[in-house]
Amino acid sequence: MSIPVHALVQRPLTTEAVAELLALPDVSRIPEEFDAVDEELRRRGWEWQHKLVCDSFRTGHGHVLCSDYGSPFGEPDARCFLVFGEIYPVDPGDEDMRNEEWLNGYIEGWQQLPGWTCRRPSTDQDCEAVLAQAARAVTEHLGTVPERILVSAAVAAGPALTHRIWRTATHALVLGPAEDHGPYGYLTHLRLSCTPLGCGPDLPPASDEDALVRWIVAHTSW
Repeated sequence: MSIPVHALVQRPLTTEAVAELLALPDVSRIPEEFDAVDEELRRRGWEWQHKLVCDSFRTGHGHVLCSDYGSPFGEPDARCFLVFGEIYPVDPGDEDMRNEEWLNGYIEGWQQLPGWTCRRPSTDQDCEAVLAQAARAVTEHLGTVPERILVSAAVAAGPALTHRIWRTATHALVLGPAEDHGPYGYLTHLRLSCTPLGCGPDLPPASDEDALVRWIVAHTSW
């Protein structure tokens, strides 16, 4: 049965956007100084983005990127997250829709980004279609299918959605829903995370779903 979602906004992930994200740890290091970062943003065609996700950027490909470093450039230990979708999931406990008015305002903020589209209402199947398209972009860039695929509602609010995991020699790549780190906390990101493998334990077997959830959280939570 399809689970309802109040709204889904998204901008399709591309192989070029994936390549740019995965290259960030290896580019020339830009120090965490405003002028230096600002110059690099201008060179790349990026912009500061403070309203939708705290201390983030809008990339030249139109997605929202956040990092636990002030500068994501040339920092192999940084965790970087590329948000290409945002969902407002139905809260079964909010029967009178108390959150709808103000959360819809934040959804409209995402919808107003250039190139982003909104589907309202939406479903878990719509969200899965967005994730599947993004997975094709990652697979095309890496030339390999995910090592692990897990359907779970344990990582973020909303319906059970698919998480896909790839690894490079140094980084974990996790594609799927994630907790929102914006100013509101209830919406859910659809994002691609690129984080150092050392953030957590070795990748568990596909049969151990609980361990996979812990692995994902260890590598992608701030």
